[in-house]
Amino acid sequence: MTEFKNAMEIYKLLDKSNCKKCFLPSCLAFAGAVFTGHKQLKECPNLSRDIIDQLGGNTLAVAPFDQVINEIMVQLQQEIQALDLQERARLLGEEFSDGKLTMKILGKNFSIDTDGTISTEIHVNPWVAVPAYKYILKGAKNEITGCWVPFRELPNGREGANLFAQRCEKPLKKLADITTDLFDDIIHLFSGRQVENYYESDISIVLNPLPKIPMLICYWKPDTEMDSDLKIFFDAAAAENLDTDSLNTLTTGFTRMLQKIALRHS
Repeated sequence: MTEFKNAMEIYKLLDKSNCKKCFLPSCLAFAGAVFTGHKQLKECPNLSRDIIDQLGGNTLAVAPFDQVINEIMVQLQQEIQALDLQERARLLGEEFSDGKLTMKILGKNFSIDTDGTISTEIHVNPWVAVPAYKYILKGAKNEITGCWVPFRELPNGREGANLFAQRCEKPLKKLADITTDLFDDIIHLFSGRQVENYYESDISIVLNPLPKIPMLICYWKPDTEMDSDLKIFFDAAAAENLDTDSLNTLTTGFTRMLQKIALRHS
């Protein structure tokens, strides 16, 4: 098997036709999905079998996604080091003292110092840390609108909507179906709050993964005619304060936290 060093090595093997037969918008997006393990090289219909076999068969060894995201975190730490962190705290409307910017993430204090080092009350999960770095670097200038939209309706959200559903909505729905305390955990552990039932849902919970990134979780219980369902919505300004890829990553990290909590409870 071949282990690629980066997505560009995979991209060079492709015909660059952007045919979308792999259900991704471009050959570059497909290369990235192969590198992170979400696609297999054989899923490109235009790539010859000889090339696939040469590189080690149907399934290629790729860098684990956690490894990739940790490498990204190191790069973002370096960008934080070059930032005027006190000025950025002022811009974000967050506290700055003792050389640290402090803000609330999932209801917990989350501090970053001028070296990019994180200190927090919760486990430092890279899936949460990377979006937090990007949120600080981006500046989060837009105020919350109060208008809820699904992930696919955010700018550039359509391209990642299927992955978002697979990583976030479907696992959370499964948890909600089998874990009676799930929404109580969200409220008590992550400072969520139950709100009026949006979209005729049975349960609606709002929480803040980041200060200007509110998230709405709606759950419909099963009945005699329909299966249960769970959908996640974001404030319409969310993608202005954080890119959609990072929203996907952040929600994936939150989902993983809940899965671990449910496992401990079981």
